[in-house]
Amino acid sequence: MTLDALGWCERHRAEFAHAARGLVPARIVAEHRSHYRVATGSIELTAGTTGSLRNSAVQRSDLPGVGDFVGVRLAAGDSASTIEVVLPRTTALIRKASGERQPQLLAANVDVVFIVTAADWDLNLPRIERYLALVSEGRAAPVIVLNKADLADDAAETTRQIAAIAPGVPVHAISARDREGIQALEKYFAGNQTVGLIGSSGVGKSTLTNELLGRAAQATQEVRAHDSRGRHTTTHRQLFLRPQGGAIIDTPGMRGLELWNAAKNSGDDFDDIEGLATGCKFRNCQHHSEPGCAVRAAVSRGDLEAKRLASYAKFSRPLRASSR
Repeated sequence: MTLDALGWCERHRAEFAHAARGLVPARIVAEHRSHYRVATGSIELTAGTTGSLRNSAVQRSDLPGVGDFVGVRLAAGDSASTIEVVLPRTTALIRKASGERQPQLLAANVDVVFIVTAADWDLNLPRIERYLALVSEGRAAPVIVLNKADLADDAAETTRQIAAIAPGVPVHAISARDREGIQALEKYFAGNQTVGLIGSSGVGKSTLTNELLGRAAQATQEVRAHDSRGRHTTTHRQLFLRPQGGAIIDTPGMRGLELWNAAKNSGDDFDDIEGLATGCKFRNCQHHSEPGCAVRAAVSRGDLEAKRLASYAKFSRPLRASSR
C-alpha cells in the first residue's frame, strides 16, 4: 500500500508540505464514534483528534471524515496518534444530518459517485434527482448504477426513464450478485480514483463493493423473498483500497435525504430548465399557466419531458416559499 494508491497526488503533496510541521501524511479510511482509522501508505493505525482541531470546527462537517487527507502525529511512548491537520478537500458529499440543523459529511475527496438504485421496489426517480443534486453540490462526477436489472420487467425502458431525468450522466444496468455489467464500472477507478457509493438500504451497495474489491469485505444479507428487498448491512462509512487500483468508499443506506444547500442544488440539478426559462416572457414565470412560457413550450415540442418539469416544480415550490 502506498499513498499514491490511496489517491495522493501533487496537489495534496504541495498542501501537506505547507502544513507538515513534523507530521505524517495519511488518509482516513474509517470513522468510529470515538476514533478514526488512518492509512499512512505503510501502516494503518488508530488516531484521535486534537482539542484545537475540534474547537476550530465551525460545524460538524468541518471535522475529519472518511476520505480526508490529514496530517498525523504518530504516537510517542504511551500517547496516542492524533490528527492535527485536515488538508483542503477537492470534493465533499454533505447532507443535512437527520433530525438536526447541522451538515453531515458523508465522504471527502471522492472523484466519482455511484448513485446505486435497484430495478425493483427501490426505483424512485425524484430520489435519484436528489442524489444527483447532492453529488453536484459536492463537485464530484455522478454515475447512476441500476442494480438488480435482472428483476426489471423492462430494464431498457427503466434505464431510459433514468437517463431522461439525468441528461449527460452515465447510467449502467447491472446485476451485482450475478456479476453482470460489473466490468463496465472498472474505468471509473483509472488513475487511482476514489469512487463513493450512495443509495438506499438494501439496494446492493455492499454486494457491489465486494464484487469491485474481489473479496468479501462487507457483510451482506439475503433479500426477502416476498419483495426482493435487501436488508441494511453497512453500519459506518469506510474506505477500501482495491488491488486492481483505485479505492471505494461505501456508506450506510439512507432512508431519507435532505440536501444541506437545497436552494443552490436545485439550480445546479435543473440547469436545462433554468436555461429554457431565460426565454420565458415573464422574468418570474412559474412555468404553470403564464403566457409565453418557454419551458412549457419545450414540453409541447417534445424537447423536455413533462415528468422532469413536474420534478422541478416539486423542488422549487418549497424554495420559493422559504424565500418570501
